[in-house]
This record gives sequence, structure tokens and C-alpha cells, in this order.
Amino acid sequence: MIALKDREIWFVTGSQHLYGDETLKNVAEHAQIIAHSIHDNQAIPVHVIDKGIVTTPEEISRICNDCNYSSRCIGIVLWMHTFSPAKMWINGLNILQKPVLHLHTQFNSEIPWSEIDMDFMNENQSAHGGREFGFMMSRMRKSRKVVVGHWKNQEVVDAIASWSRVAAGWSALQKAKVARIGDNMREVAVTEGDKVEAQMRFGFSVNGYGIQDVEQHVQAVSESAINTLVDEYKESYVLHPDLAGSESLREAARIEIGLRTFLEEGHFQAFTDTFENLGTLRQLPGIAAQRLMADGYGFGAEGDWKTAALLHAVKVMEQGLSGGTSFMEDYTYDFGRDKSRVLGSHMLEICPSIAHGDVRCEVHPLGIGGKEDPVRLVFNVGSGPAINVSLVDMGQRFRLIVNEVNVEKPEKDLPKLPVARVLWDPLPNLSIAAHAWILAGGAHHTVFSKSINTTFMEDFAEMAGIELLVIDENTSLRDFKNTIRWNEMYYHIFKK
Repeated sequence: MIALKDREIWFVTGSQHLYGDETLKNVAEHAQIIAHSIHDNQAIPVHVIDKGIVTTPEEISRICNDCNYSSRCIGIVLWMHTFSPAKMWINGLNILQKPVLHLHTQFNSEIPWSEIDMDFMNENQSAHGGREFGFMMSRMRKSRKVVVGHWKNQEVVDAIASWSRVAAGWSALQKAKVARIGDNMREVAVTEGDKVEAQMRFGFSVNGYGIQDVEQHVQAVSESAINTLVDEYKESYVLHPDLAGSESLREAARIEIGLRTFLEEGHFQAFTDTFENLGTLRQLPGIAAQRLMADGYGFGAEGDWKTAALLHAVKVMEQGLSGGTSFMEDYTYDFGRDKSRVLGSHMLEICPSIAHGDVRCEVHPLGIGGKEDPVRLVFNVGSGPAINVSLVDMGQRFRLIVNEVNVEKPEKDLPKLPVARVLWDPLPNLSIAAHAWILAGGAHHTVFSKSINTTFMEDFAEMAGIELLVIDENTSLRDFKNTIRWNEMYYHIFKK
């Protein structure tokens, strides 16, 4: 997984030669001060590189081209200090392929009432210079993030920070490889999709592999490697007494090492499996999938490659943030008298990054798949806000669906539930949220995150050029239905 500290966003300032050399010198100094200030803010996870000012179409095209070809640059922040005639930007914006953040700010925070003169007015024209630039971006139908406010305000820096995280996730997705091990769960629709269109839209590739490709790595695992990993299990988790020295635990370790080796040698960033195609594997990979997710791999059960790819992108975005992100599934409902909630879980594969309290290592029957009882990590999840996100293929376009939820502590113990679990109250309530989710065609698999919020996914959808539907506290079913209908028309007419 790429480290955020190894990535850059470039800070480029627009101006023109109309105002003279002294003004341009001041513009350059101001740009450097702003870029360095943003870079030094603790909220910013990447390097912010001041790339100076651009004043001609040739300079703009050159910096945009350099941005495209830089392997470290994940996006570009554009600020118009003075009036920068926007026709100068056409060729550059036409070739620019990296995400854009339009920072609409100015160097001074307040009007210098007693000193303001025409020189000041000529130099500080962000208020209308940014509008000229904004027109051109809109005229060219260019997607971008717009952040408005003074550059010293923390909320402005926070907006740049979250956008830079999304840009890093988007950059990682461009090069990601997803291994689909064992194809799809039979007859399931939503985990399928157009893999060619996905690669054209998002950049990641999805290719199928037989279970034998993993089996040969599992069979080659040494006993000493198994011993080392079993010791790590014992140190990291609360091990069930029955598992100490058990063959089940050793087999789980063998599968994890073999699967990890397969992914590393193939340079994969995400993977799927299915319990309907396990070959000679004695267990469905449970603890293996959980621990690989904790290390940043994307995962999707039953062949769900879209969720696997999206999960990896979010894992890149969330580095250094608290809360965690996991593969998830709406499993069962609690239709209470006062409030209805959802119990989220899966057969085995919930990432321990979202765990709260003890993480127990246990083995229990699975009931499906016809294999030995698999080892898994069992835990609860702490309360607080979270989101569930689904990426689906609607045939003519990809759709991203977000439901904001509040995680709650289970009011009773679940002593017989042998899997990790999380209880949440979906906004605005279960009735409306589930209704809207179903109307939107949302999948039963999701990316569940306590570390990022809806704004991240809004920025992601903007970068990818895909549809976004949000279910939150303000959702009305009548409005939601109309939004879906309007979107059908919009994407039919304007989006290819």
C-alpha cells in the first residue's frame, strides 16, 4: 500500500503580466507562504509543493503536463491570486488528468481599511479572478473540488486534507490489481459487473485465478513459518483455550501465509474468494482475509471485486486516521418498538481495524461450503458515526451509494454469535434508509468505515465521474426517487 507521506499535491498560482514585475514578485511570495503553511499543518497527510506562478498558456500547459507525468503527484491545487484570463487555461485543463482542487482564497484575511489603494486592488483580485477561472472549469465540464475560505482557517485546511487523502486513494486505484479467486458466487447478480468498463473508468484491473493458483503457495508453506505465525496469533489476540496447539489454527496460518505470498508475488492490492470454490483448501480463509484487510488489502466475499477495489482505495485514504474500515454486510434487523437497527456482520471476514475491546481468536462451524470449521477473529465495534458505501454497476454507469449510520453498543451480549459484529442505526431511520437503498440498487456488501465520512466519497465520485446517491438524516423518499429519475436523464444525455 502506498504511503501518504510519499505523495505530493502541487500548489499552482494563476496570474498575468498586466500588473508588472513587482506585483508578480509579491504574488509568488504569497503563494509560497500559503503552500508552506498548508504543508506544515498537521492535518495534511501528504507533501504540498509550491510550483510557483503561471502567467501564460505555455506555462500552464507545461505544469499540467508535468503534473500528469509525475509519479508522486496525486493532484493539483489551483489558486487565482490576481485576475488570470481563463482562456489561458484551456489547453492545460484539456490535457490535465490529475484531480483538481480550486482554492478560492486570498492572501489577506481582512480589508486593510485605512491603507487600501489601487495597487492593493490590482494585486489582490482573488474574489473575481477565481470566478473567471470557475467559469472556464464549468464551461469545459471539468470535475473539481472547490474550497472557499481563508487559507489560515482550519476548516479550509481540513477540506484540503480530506481531498488529498481521496486523491491518494484514487491514484492507488489507477494502478491496482484485483485477483478474483474462484470467480463469482453462483447466480448472484450484484457482485458481477463490467470489468472492462471498470478498468476504463477507475483504472484497476480484475482478472480471474483458479484456486489452484493459491493452493500451490499454501502447499509450499514451511512448518517453521507456520510456527512463527501461530506465535503471532497468540500474542495479538485472546486465543480460545481449545485452539492452543490445534491443527485448525495451524491450517489457518498455512492458508494465510500461502494467500499472502500469492498476493505479494502477483503484486495484487485486492482479492476476492468464494466458499463455493475452495479446492483442496481445508478452510474458508477467515482470519487470513481479516488480517490482510488490516494490512491494507481490499477484500470482497463471493467474488465481489467492486467492493474489494473500493475497500483498498479507502484503506489508502484513511492512513493515520482512527476508526478503521472493513468489508461489511447488512445481516439481520432488529425491528424494535422505539427504533429499528441493523446488525452488520459476515460469515467470517470483518476487518479487526474496526474492533473495540478484546479481539478473540476462535474456531466454529461455518455451516456452508463443506469444509472444516474455520478460524476467525471475533469482536465488537465501538459506538459513533460511520458510513456504509456500495459501488454498483447499473449497466450504463457506475453508481456510488452512501448511507450514514450511527454505531451503537449492543444492549445485550451475543454469546452464541461466532463472528465479528456491529450494530448501527441507519439515518434517517431503518425504514427510509433500507427503502432508499433498495430503490438505488445498493448491494448487500458494503465498505463500512468509521474513519472517513460522506465528504470523502463525494470527492471520490467527483474524481471518478460517477453517480453519487447519499442517504442521510435529510433523506426524503419522494425527493430520493426524483433524484434517481433526474440522474437517469443526466447520465443518459451528458455522460458517456
